[in-house]
Amino acid sequence: MKVIAYEEFGLATEVLQVREIELQKPQPREVIVKLIYSGVNPSDAKARAGNRPGFVRPEYKLIIPHSDGSGVIEDVGSELDKSLIGKRVWVRNGQWKRPYGTAAEYITIPMKNLVEMPSEMTFQDGATMGIPGLTAAHGIFGSGEVIEKTLLISGGGGAVGHLAVQLAKWGGAKVIATGSKNSSQSILNLGADYFFDYSSDKLVSQINEVAPEGVDRVIEVEFGLNLNWLHQVLKPSGTLAVYGSAKEMNPIMPFGLYLFKAIKIDIFLIYILPPKERELAINYLHSAYDQKALVPKIDSIYRLEDCDQAQDRTLTKGRRGAVLLKI
Repeated sequence: MKVIAYEEFGLATEVLQVREIELQKPQPREVIVKLIYSGVNPSDAKARAGNRPGFVRPEYKLIIPHSDGSGVIEDVGSELDKSLIGKRVWVRNGQWKRPYGTAAEYITIPMKNLVEMPSEMTFQDGATMGIPGLTAAHGIFGSGEVIEKTLLISGGGGAVGHLAVQLAKWGGAKVIATGSKNSSQSILNLGADYFFDYSSDKLVSQINEVAPEGVDRVIEVEFGLNLNWLHQVLKPSGTLAVYGSAKEMNPIMPFGLYLFKAIKIDIFLIYILPPKERELAINYLHSAYDQKALVPKIDSIYRLEDCDQAQDRTLTKGRRGAVLLKI
């Protein structure tokens, strides 16, 4: 089968190569999925570049990148029912703690890493459900229902943020979103009640004006950059749900300011979300999608052979929505 793979860390254009490798036979509880799309995420590009903390070399001799994808089950292992063949599925954790991900024509993967798609879900949309979708759903609903709550979503135009805005609005929350100035209209069109430019020096006062009692929950993509002011807009006993901090991975925290408001910090990593919480997030995603309240945005679609361009695109400022490979 045709794959994109790398053996060492480096620039996408230098280390990602088209290869032909043998398709792995499924183990007893594994399946073979014929992939239609591969979802490309910033974490994939950072891992390939060697920017994941604690790693000085790749974990495996040959790595096929990407954790997300969508396709059709083509074969099953000996302990699985043949009726699974032909099911339309989306893939999660394709290349998490495994060498072979979804930048390939096929993937052999444990059945537990697959989710059957709703009948109306497209393969393009299914390929966005893994990292972006589950992150958005847990970010919004990780502490329970949000009806009549006030939520602040950082980076509302991003791959995760635009899904989070829609899910929060669907869940009945008042939604405040931040983003770049030129993304204001698109974020408001997603359902945000208020939009503020994240670079404004008046950001705290703007948020406090529309949420004078404070916000109940913040969904934060840049923890380190924003840690010094978020306590000013959160309610006492509010929650700061954190899924990223790429621009400042080692922040200094003003602990006392968080302590005396009893602010909870919920740092979560979607790859290792406990099964019960993951199932809840999947149910929220599928329910919102079925009710046409969740419409993933696709920024760009590349050929498998152009995986280097796709990975670079995930790190490009101003990206609007998901980046996919068409297999």
